Amino acid sequence: MKKSALVLCAVAAVTATLAAAVPPAAGAPAERSPLTWKKCATKTYPTLQCASLKVPLDHQEPGGRQITLALSRVPHTAKTSQGPLLVNPGGPGGSGLSMAGFVAKSLPGKTAAQYDIVGFDPRGVGRSRPALNCVPGHFDPVRPASVPATAALERDNLRRARAFATACGKKYGDVLPFIDSVSVVQDMDDIRAALGAQRVNFFGYSYGTYLGALYGRLYPQRVRRMALDSLVDPTGVWYDDNLRQDEAFDKRYKAFMTWIARNDAAYGLGEDPGGVEAKWYAMRGALAEKPAGEKVGAAELEDTFLPGGYYNGYWPRLAEAFAAYVNDGNSRPLVAAYDMFGAVDAAGENGYSVYSAVQCRDVRWPREWRTWRDDNDRMHAKAPFTTWNNAWYNAPCAFWPTHHLSPPNVANSELPPVLLFQGTDDPATPYDGAVRLHHLLRGSRLVIEEGGGNHGVTLSGNTCLDRHLAVYLTTGKVPTDDGGTDAVCKARPAPRPQAPRKAQPRALSHPWSTMGA
Repeated sequence: MKKSALVLCAVAAVTATLAAAVPPAAGAPAERSPLTWKKCATKTYPTLQCASLKVPLDHQEPGGRQITLALSRVPHTAKTSQGPLLVNPGGPGGSGLSMAGFVAKSLPGKTAAQYDIVGFDPRGVGRSRPALNCVPGHFDPVRPASVPATAALERDNLRRARAFATACGKKYGDVLPFIDSVSVVQDMDDIRAALGAQRVNFFGYSYGTYLGALYGRLYPQRVRRMALDSLVDPTGVWYDDNLRQDEAFDKRYKAFMTWIARNDAAYGLGEDPGGVEAKWYAMRGALAEKPAGEKVGAAELEDTFLPGGYYNGYWPRLAEAFAAYVNDGNSRPLVAAYDMFGAVDAAGENGYSVYSAVQCRDVRWPREWRTWRDDNDRMHAKAPFTTWNNAWYNAPCAFWPTHHLSPPNVANSELPPVLLFQGTDDPATPYDGAVRLHHLLRGSRLVIEEGGGNHGVTLSGNTCLDRHLAVYLTTGKVPTDDGGTDAVCKARPAPRPQAPRKAQPRALSHPWSTMGA
């Protein structure tokens, strides 16, 4: 799915600042250890340090071409260290440089002080070199509508997908065969070695949970502790997982429409969720005919509202824009919401390029477009909110220029207890997949947020979840294993409308940066 698997506003807000502080790649031979750490503090994270590490482009040829990974860390301050805690925010394609600072600041001080918390930009991402950007401007508005209601729309979207895959192959043909999840995991072990650690601790969100599971499979003896939040189903990577997301996002979208109906006094869109939903689809149809501000067509509208599936804190602003367009004929808040939540900048283009490179290389995708059409038509019939938007986002994999790999089986009985976190209503990584991963990682413990629909549930205000995480990282203690769910935390309350709709005539402003891909 297109948006970052983790919506961590505080993480994303300082990524650009950190990127400027990390040295670009050089042409020197690989240097494994020690790392040279330099200050790259920000106002938010004043103790942050940065370094770079050379790793092989092809881990089967360790003496061959080298690439550079950008690293960050917050060093431990306690007298006794528990070693490095490597962190990853998700993706594929997500920048992890600022996550070290975020985790260090968000964990209890006594817990964070015991770890060297280390973030990194995976190969191809951000300040790592080379960094991919296959087609600058690929998401510039206005794109063809996602739903292929006509043969012409289908041809236009297919042309875009094929052109993106072709451009990636021409621009990065020497690199794409080595942009994949297993290579990232091998990089992670090189980071461990460069840190001088026999074993590493790991904390990952979303796609980062798949990296953690892969690392545990390839290097079980090198895992000390591992916490995984919002769990990728490793049995469905990646084609099936995306189809499962479509149905889950549709359910989450309906929850949003129900919330709007419940707050009719604020938004004036009606008290019937079905009626509110009908107005949203009517808005999408109208924007397909006449884009708002010559910028927000049907596809851009889907991009704008999709982040609301990841994080319900966005619901009030999205509802305001929806109401202004439908009730007042005012499209300015909708355009502002697109700029806030849906627009793709250069970092987002980089993230999407790496997202495509990893997912298309990791596993086999259908090469016959008829398979895609049939599967997505069936899914669209029951889940029309984002099915086709998601299909076109992934469609370059039907034409990808590299041969696919075979995904490793992550089933594992050799790891120390792994602590898993999952919201029961998370659409990006649906709950059923979390249960499957829990069973595959023997001895793992599963902590659920009952009724939680956000993606990335720890360190976001739920004290029950955060307590389990802090205890585990501090002591290694996990909840008692009962063969199923091991601990349950209640979800945080749904957001409240920010103000009555008529008191919000202004255009929306953007208080943070969003993370692409």
